[in-house]
Amino acid sequence: MIDLSMLRKEPEKVIALLLKKDPSYDAQKLFDLDKQVSALRIDIESLCQKKNELAEAAKSGITPEVRAISVEVGKELKAKEQQLEAIEPEYKRLWLYAPNLPVQEVPEGDKDENLIVKTFGQKPKYDFDVQHHLDLGNKLNWFDFEASARMSGSNFPLYRGDAVRLIYSLASFMYKHNMKHGYEPILPSYLVNEAALTVASNFPKFRDQVYEVGEDNLFLTPTAEVNLTNLYKDQILSADQLPIRMASWTSCFRREAGGYGATERGLIRIHQFEKIEIYTISEPEKSNEEQERMLACAEEILQKLDLHYRVSLLAAQDCSFPSAKTFDIEVWLPGQKEYYEVSSCSNCTDFQARRGKIRYRKTPGTKPVLVHTLNSSSLALPRLMVAIMETYQQPDGSIAIPDILKEQSFFS
Repeated sequence: MIDLSMLRKEPEKVIALLLKKDPSYDAQKLFDLDKQVSALRIDIESLCQKKNELAEAAKSGITPEVRAISVEVGKELKAKEQQLEAIEPEYKRLWLYAPNLPVQEVPEGDKDENLIVKTFGQKPKYDFDVQHHLDLGNKLNWFDFEASARMSGSNFPLYRGDAVRLIYSLASFMYKHNMKHGYEPILPSYLVNEAALTVASNFPKFRDQVYEVGEDNLFLTPTAEVNLTNLYKDQILSADQLPIRMASWTSCFRREAGGYGATERGLIRIHQFEKIEIYTISEPEKSNEEQERMLACAEEILQKLDLHYRVSLLAAQDCSFPSAKTFDIEVWLPGQKEYYEVSSCSNCTDFQARRGKIRYRKTPGTKPVLVHTLNSSSLALPRLMVAIMETYQQPDGSIAIPDILKEQSFFS
């Protein structure tokens, strides 16, 4: 949630930032409703106080004048309460749908305006015809999408043999890497409730993207970010507890409403995928530093795997809904001849913390203030697996597994 006090103090600036992030969002309506709701609440409070004063005065005897005034106050109070009741649901809905405000250095525009800020390595060259990972995997008996379709439907993966060994080797390698960088391992549940998804900003805007277990009013987690955001919900932390750095390996489940392009076959876009998420709770003035730290941690994984990638600073409209600033790490996929995102590193400032009432005290006894929350994929396994398969493919269709992954014991 955005800070409504900022909207009241600097409406033109905040409305411009909201439109920079999402041109379709009705920022002016939020401002207008906020003024109406604020005025009605003040009126209602004043009328309630007046009603109490009249009730106190009536203890010494009810005069016709007091009775008449009391009746009018009651009518006016009821009318104001009905007005508030009529507009408050739309006001709260609009507030929940308001995106986080982008910081100044974020470019205007959509993904065409993303800025490439770093490139590592070179595109690999081959003296044979490069194959798509799906063709490689089918020939190696690593995948069985037909079997998974019979069990679950389209766009669910089923891995076999060395594909499973590769996934577990990658996960083990990345988990160890993140722990060395100071991220505490967390293994949460895969089912979360509606409140948790609202705190993390997935609900209500992206409800159609999440799988629901309707009878229990629970949902399959779309990302461990949801779980980690809620770990400190409704808590007041002390400054010496911060930063809190966490890493979580979960399967993630997304309905991905909409069609799939022909170029997104195989593991590029699937309904269930494994991902290691790193997450930080930080003091506000240190969140930029923490974002750079998280980005470097994720980049180092690709460097150790010697995979060509680039880092982009996303334009405002390409940033995720709760993010104020995002860097995407995009790895080169030779079989696609495209860069694909394997990590989004986002600073969500106090947007999620305001929803979850996650606060801290700078010093004992001081007023608690909101923390900043940050998240980054470190990394998404299916696309990383694609990068390894397509980058390290051999002329005979085999895959040369990087030595650093063989050290994880799953290939011994």
